[in-house]
Amino acid sequence: MPRELSLAEIFQLGYYWETKILLTAVKLDLFSAIDTKPRTADEVAQRMGADARTLELLMNALVATGVLTKDGDRFANTSVAQTHLVKTSPGYIGHLLMLHDAEWNNWGKLEESVKTGRSPVTQHVFETDPELGASVLSVLHRIGEQSGPALAKRLALGEARTMLDLGGGAGTNAIAFCTVYPDLKATVFDLPQTLRVTERTVKQAGLEDRITLKPGNFNKDSLGASYDIVLMSDILHYQDDRMNAAVVKNVHAHVNPGGRLVIKDRFLDDTGTGPAWTTAFAVHILVNTEKGRCYRTADAMRWMTDAGFSSVIELEQTAVVEGKKC
Repeated sequence: MPRELSLAEIFQLGYYWETKILLTAVKLDLFSAIDTKPRTADEVAQRMGADARTLELLMNALVATGVLTKDGDRFANTSVAQTHLVKTSPGYIGHLLMLHDAEWNNWGKLEESVKTGRSPVTQHVFETDPELGASVLSVLHRIGEQSGPALAKRLALGEARTMLDLGGGAGTNAIAFCTVYPDLKATVFDLPQTLRVTERTVKQAGLEDRITLKPGNFNKDSLGASYDIVLMSDILHYQDDRMNAAVVKNVHAHVNPGGRLVIKDRFLDDTGTGPAWTTAFAVHILVNTEKGRCYRTADAMRWMTDAGFSSVIELEQTAVVEGKKC
């Protein structure tokens, strides 16, 4: 049973101030300007080419939210800011936050979208800013490295020898699956500009001999050979129902007899009111993609059944659906 919000919590939800303060600081690269040494606002402003007085207002607010600390007139990064918001740090995730800042104006058109039923965009920001898209993909790869091997083990691939990672991005799952299953060979299918990032991550993993890169658009180009397992991870919420049904039908023709299609996504529950994060993500998809939406697992199971897959089941609630080909 959801708890009832207090008035203070309603205000906290309604004020977007702290969000924009953090995103602005990341975009200005404030945390890199501070780095490991406590600095005054004047010193940081000099390094950034900013106005010291207004910058100090921003920094004081970041102290209050717990991202910076302040001792006297000197500001310092917290350990979390130093690890994740300083550009030279291996754990830097600022590109992902800059993506959200790039989508800021789209969110401002949410009222219009609700009234008209139409998205305010015709292109995702990855299409309009490929460089930002590549940077975000690298961050998501680093985050996904933690969860990929666990997913591979949970799926228990058994005797599978060939895998297609459709719309596989940086190859995060293909790398994880090939690491867990030494006899597996994988193909990552994605857009040519995306595969430039994939090529780098595959080489870093030392798996060039087992992971093949295939450029193309999965809505219209050939998927190549047939495979024992096809994985579609977090790609279908960018498309409409008709497009997804067509992709799944096409995939069926490229799955070997006895093989499987696994769809992993951020699915809503049957009521549409959970999981909580996914309900907000569904609104994000509304204003930041032209045709996308969040689906229920029943939708993915319908696509699979209509395409000819059998033994279609929900493997993990609101997360993973699987179908087998006879």
